[in-house]
Amino acid sequence: MASSGNAEISYEDLKALLGKSENLLLVDVRTKEEVDKGHIPGSLHIHVDSVEAAFALEPEEFKAKYGVTKPPLDTPELVFHCQMGMRGGKATSKAQELGYVNARNYKGGYKEWSAKEGN
Repeated sequence: MASSGNAEISYEDLKALLGKSENLLLVDVRTKEEVDKGHIPGSLHIHVDSVEAAFALEPEEFKAKYGVTKPPLDTPELVFHCQMGMRGGKATSKAQELGYVNARNYKGGYKEWSAKEGN
């Protein structure tokens, strides 16, 4: 999916990516307490205050710490989310500053996801 310069992704687009993409890295930037109450399946928890340090790690360190492969800077499918969009936007901006040109924020966040998924 080509980036249109829009750094946000909708519920529908995220749902489609979750269903078909093996390359999607969905990062939940909420607190551990929030994540423990529920999360989007397949998401990786990296607190918003740790995003910059996490994505600055060498690939081997990233894999050792988070258990997944660190995405390349040009990865088309790097999505951040929080509860309602603010922290996800902050994390997306940090990733873009680090060179992740296609990083996007799921603005609806877990609040919208859980409402639409009936959780």
